[in-house]
Amino acid sequence: MKHLKKLTLLHSNDMHGDFLAEQIDENLVGGVSLLSGYISKVRQEEKNVIYAIAGDMFCGSVIDSEFHGISTIQIMNMLSPDIVTIGNHEVDYGVAHLLFLEKCAEFPIINANMYLKTNHTRLFEPCKVIEIDGMKILFIGILTELTLMKCKMDKKVGTFVTLEEAASEVGRICNAYNSTDVDMTVLLTHIGLEEDKKLAALLDPAWGVDLIIGGHSHDYLEAPEVVNGIPIVQVGTGTDHIGRFDLVIDTDRNEIDSYTWTPIPINDSTCPRDESIEEMIRTYKDITDEKYGRIITKFVRKLTAPSHIEETEIGDLFADALKDSLGVDIFLLASGSFRVKEFGPIVTKADFDECFPFDDSAHLMYWTGAQLRHALLNMLRDEALAGEHTEFYQVSRGVEFEYDENTHTLLKLNFEGEPVDDERIYTIGLQDFHYKNLKDSFDLDHEEVEKDHPQREIATSCVQVLEEYLQKGRHQDARVEGRMIIHLTEENLRKKVERMKEGKF
Repeated sequence: MKHLKKLTLLHSNDMHGDFLAEQIDENLVGGVSLLSGYISKVRQEEKNVIYAIAGDMFCGSVIDSEFHGISTIQIMNMLSPDIVTIGNHEVDYGVAHLLFLEKCAEFPIINANMYLKTNHTRLFEPCKVIEIDGMKILFIGILTELTLMKCKMDKKVGTFVTLEEAASEVGRICNAYNSTDVDMTVLLTHIGLEEDKKLAALLDPAWGVDLIIGGHSHDYLEAPEVVNGIPIVQVGTGTDHIGRFDLVIDTDRNEIDSYTWTPIPINDSTCPRDESIEEMIRTYKDITDEKYGRIITKFVRKLTAPSHIEETEIGDLFADALKDSLGVDIFLLASGSFRVKEFGPIVTKADFDECFPFDDSAHLMYWTGAQLRHALLNMLRDEALAGEHTEFYQVSRGVEFEYDENTHTLLKLNFEGEPVDDERIYTIGLQDFHYKNLKDSFDLDHEEVEKDHPQREIATSCVQVLEEYLQKGRHQDARVEGRMIIHLTEENLRKKVERMKEGKF
């Protein structure tokens, strides 16, 4: 006879400081007050409940950035997750600060990837067994390769680089816990849906991984993706939804007997409010409103950035501002630097910080035309145009290119109306993160690029440069000019249409 027990597993991912509910039509939607209310409601209604977060609690709001994540940790403490893994934005304030924030957390944070290079000591516990009603649930945390780029700035910190290495580590952990009679194994990942599928395919069924709860790619799923018999789930971004597994676990056979999964909408018609958490958020909001309420500028109209992998109005404005202010021929601005789809027309300090939350210094480099061509071709590789999370860049005024993905060729590459000369030297502006990760970002080597023309830092803060530029003028505008013309394959064109329908970048 089977010995069956019920478990409700709730999960979030990519919350990005989405603390406040929004008024949409007649309803309040999202926010941690309603999210907390729903979690508390489920905990009262069901006997066995676990709440997990699959990375990126931080970044995306002034409440988070003003207090460098301390506010987020305190709010999350009140939300009381049972288990959390870190995402790429958890290291935005530095690895050392993340370790400090972990000490502030009243919940366990797991990650099997990051370690000290000197002695291979892990920075976090790689996994945790949660015991509930006699069941043992093993959670393992796996991180994204984008975080590896951030960590390359810290020469003391290393990570596993490939999915194969991550899969091997999962197997090692699962084998080590086989003797503890684990009833279910869950991977909490932050590597994106497509990478989750690849990871699932690499896992040996004998390791007993039952579920993958993912994040990073902001995919909103109506039903689990199943690869190698393993359901994979995500619930978009922010706090508008929470994922819910209702599982029946066979504790004799240490396996899932049956399950249902549902993405649950968080709104005031179905979720009670948590007034205590609202009071804490109001305390932080009062402080940030006073500081961030000042108006920086007013545009002629609202500017947009509907996609990270094409020319956008916000991208043109910011890239041009950095080019003009810093006096370079070309500024290559990472599309991931701005985090909103719409900006303005009234722009407050809070609006600006939520749009452009990452502050970096700027570097001047000297590239030949051939190196510029090579860098753009690297940016335009197939996986980037398929919407996978690789770096893509907005180009400043004067650059025009046309690319055919079917033939992988640049049909045109002009600067100021003339074809780019492979032998000519062009001054290139880059953010610090992308300068330091030149190989990953552009497939260029520092030694080769800088052998005749050493780089130099030309601004200590891109944020300050942009703020000053915006404050100088009113009635600013930007329109897509055709700087980037990209002819996609039919497959990637179909994916682009799907992403746009789903409201993804």
